[in-house]
Amino acid sequence: MRILIQPATLLGIILAGYLFKRLRLFRERDYRVLQTAEFNLILPGAIIYSFATNPHQVSFLLLSAFAVLAALLPPLGVYLTTRRTPADRRAFLMLNTSGFNIGCFCFPLLQTLIGSAALVPAAMFDLGNDVMVAAGTSVMTQSLLHIEPGRPLSEQGEVDAPVMPRPRSDDPDVRRLRRKALLVGIGKGFFGSVCFDVYLLMALMMLLGLNLPSWVAQVTQPFSGANALVSMLMVGMLMELPDGRGDIKAVGQVLAWRLPLGLIFAVAAWFLLPFDPVVREAIALCCLSPTAIFATMFTDKVLGNARLAGFTLALTAVISTVAMVGAHLLTAAL
Repeated sequence: MRILIQPATLLGIILAGYLFKRLRLFRERDYRVLQTAEFNLILPGAIIYSFATNPHQVSFLLLSAFAVLAALLPPLGVYLTTRRTPADRRAFLMLNTSGFNIGCFCFPLLQTLIGSAALVPAAMFDLGNDVMVAAGTSVMTQSLLHIEPGRPLSEQGEVDAPVMPRPRSDDPDVRRLRRKALLVGIGKGFFGSVCFDVYLLMALMMLLGLNLPSWVAQVTQPFSGANALVSMLMVGMLMELPDGRGDIKAVGQVLAWRLPLGLIFAVAAWFLLPFDPVVREAIALCCLSPTAIFATMFTDKVLGNARLAGFTLALTAVISTVAMVGAHLLTAAL
């Protein structure tokens, strides 16, 4: 019973955020206030706290590489298999099939199921995961589908085509400027993410053998404590139930990609990674986690509406809770 208390609490916070909005205690767009605080202050602080309070081995960078692979393959698979699907639907699937909700969901659940020893490998897994979810997936989606950054897809013209139309030009100067704009956009996509910048700095310090001073942990501890509450409350505030068969189909497609691939990656982590059982179990459970919290933000930016991404996150959180607890009991029996 004890192992269900933490995930039930997280799901309860999502429900509270949703009910507060329905009761008009929160306004429709108030979630953006928490979104700004979460991605620019609270989550970066929680990342720093994790590195300041847990020792990290350089060999754990293999876990980061594994996470990059696990987060990269699903959106690529979506892109290659949906060539006749409208661009808006492709964008939703690519953004919501990639990545894992580690810092906001897995950290507290892993600590309950396995203990504090699971947080170090999970943080290193999240380092690679964050390369994709904090920037890489969004940049890749917009580049492959020819989506102009900075404006919702609905404002960029016809979205029924598989990719957005891109005006042709035989002028080499025009093509050069477009390539430059693309590179600038990719750079902003990565380095404009505070979480990505923080993870990059922490990884560099780890490679150089540098440790954060003890006072850093004291300063960032409140951010770590607030992380799960703020992120899950934000999800509840932006969540809405699916509107029609099209939304239900989109969520079903996300699940059809995430569930089997998550299981495959979890089995691969358990049997293939060259680490002790605690590390392998921690990574296997991470592979069963819900959709990334960043998916809600990027779905909002690209499609102009994050409600379906919020519902997807909440639904996958319920499924992940059952899957992670079941996987933990299974590994304990092996």
